[in-house]
This record gives sequence, C-alpha cells and structure tokens, in this order.
Amino acid sequence: MNKHNLIFILPNLFTASSIFVGVISIVEASQNHFVSAAWLILLALVFDGLDGRIARMTNTTSQFGVEFDSLADIISFGIAPAMLLYFFIGHEFAKFGILVSALYVIFGAIRLARFNISTAKIDPNVFIGLPIPTAAVFVSMWILLFNKYALHDYSVILLFLTLAVAVLMVSNFRYPSFKKVQLVKPLVFKTMIFLVLIASLLYLFSAEGLAILILIYILYGPIRALSLRKINIRR
Repeated sequence: MNKHNLIFILPNLFTASSIFVGVISIVEASQNHFVSAAWLILLALVFDGLDGRIARMTNTTSQFGVEFDSLADIISFGIAPAMLLYFFIGHEFAKFGILVSALYVIFGAIRLARFNISTAKIDPNVFIGLPIPTAAVFVSMWILLFNKYALHDYSVILLFLTLAVAVLMVSNFRYPSFKKVQLVKPLVFKTMIFLVLIASLLYLFSAEGLAILILIYILYGPIRALSLRKINIRR
C-alpha cells in the first residue's frame, strides 16, 4: 500500500472512531450509565470534527468520505442520543417516549440527506436547519443537567425539548457554520482572550456551560428569522 492510500485512510479512521464511540454510548445508556453515555457523544463530536479537517488538510476528500461521515453521524448523533433519551426517561412514557426518540432519528436522517444534496447550492457560511451534531450535544448535555440536579420529576420536559430540536433540524432556519470565518487582524487577539475565558468557564461548569452555549446557538435561528420578518413587515 502506497503513502497516498495510507493518508486516504487517516480521516476515515476518525470517522470510524466516531461510530465506535457512538456505539459505546448506546451500550452505556442501556446500562443506565447516563453520564458516561452523554460525554461519549461529545467525544464523538470531536472525532467528527477532526475527520473533515484532516481530509481537507491532506487533500484526501472523497465522495466515499462524505457518505461514510453521514452514516457515522446518524449513529453517533442520531441513534445514540435517541437511545440515551429513551433509557433515561423515554421508557417511562410508553409510546410517546418511543415516538420522540424515533422522530429525532428520522428527522436527523432527513437533515443529513438534505445537507448532502444541497451542499453545493447554499452559502458555505450557513446551515439550513439545525445541524444534527448540535442537536445531539444539546440532548446529551441537558440530560446531564437533569441527572446532576436530580430533576427526574420534570424529565418529561426533555421529551418536548428533543421534539423541538428534531423539528428545528428539518426547518429552514439558518445557522452560522463557522467553517470559513475569517477575522481581521485587530480582532484575533480579542477573540483568543474571549475563547480562553469561555474555556475557563467550561472547565469549571462543563455541562452547564455547554448546555447554555448550545441553547444560545439553537435559539439564534428562530430569533434571527423573527427579526428579519419584523424588518420586512416594517418596510
């Protein structure tokens, strides 16, 4: 096997790692190890972020990699959080719990399919609909919070929150992608300081910080759409 083929395998290894971690998360959730299952979904997100960047850095992007990445996403960010939700609280609500978990996976699959066929047609700086990794981290982090603060009596709220983010995945709300963000030189230093402060807060309050950051990002889409609609009405 030549050097080129070895480099081609590298990003796909990270994609496979994302799948592997997602499967472990499902197993952990089935054994009521909800904390580890939730953090494993976040680890899968790290692997998912690395595979695409490594592929672009090594110039080994391919159609196979794109399809493989989508299949990995539906496992790690579709099935894994859906099963985590079901084992955590969904099973207590019989058919409704099953329905919410199923709709989350179905809408996530639709979101991925729509993304794959429209990537070349839309602005690379935005996502149409909430990205499935964001939805997965949202579900897992809020499960962590409900578990940490013993809010089991209110856990039905998680079912409705999950249903809401599932609908947002197939919505037409626009979300920033941050893939091609370019900062002017004076803002680089300030941005670095801001990110260090954010990282420090996440170190102290990991689940709480991530849950709030993801919630702000999720609310951005609907708030942006409402703001633009008001502006158009005034005109």
